[in-house]
Amino acid sequence: MTTDGNRLRPQDLVHVTQERVGDAVVLTVSGEVDLLSASVLGDGITEALAGTPALLVIDLTDVSFLASIGITALLEARRGAGAGTRVRVVAPEHSVVARTLRLTGLRETLAVTATRDAALAR
Repeated sequence: MTTDGNRLRPQDLVHVTQERVGDAVVLTVSGEVDLLSASVLGDGITEALAGTPALLVIDLTDVSFLASIGITALLEARRGAGAGTRVRVVAPEHSVVARTLRLTGLRETLAVTATRDAALAR
């Protein structure tokens, strides 16, 4: 429940915006990715991959919490991308997300970079 007594909605917890940068699509994610809100991230990824971009960058710079279901969404993005789309994840050094991905051993699997520019350059 929110402070005004309304039910909490997934889009209240996380926001996903999509931007085209050359032949890449950048998803900028902000907020908390947990059991309630992971579907918002998953829907954003599905929509971005529908256009079969050469590169999908998922920028988690402004994510304050990443639950295991959010990690699953990232792994599914990588699997669902197909042969023609590379997937990169942005998680700045010393961030909560970078620490989570480091502890799970998924930094290489998810092609994690510290900045959006580095993800777009690869």
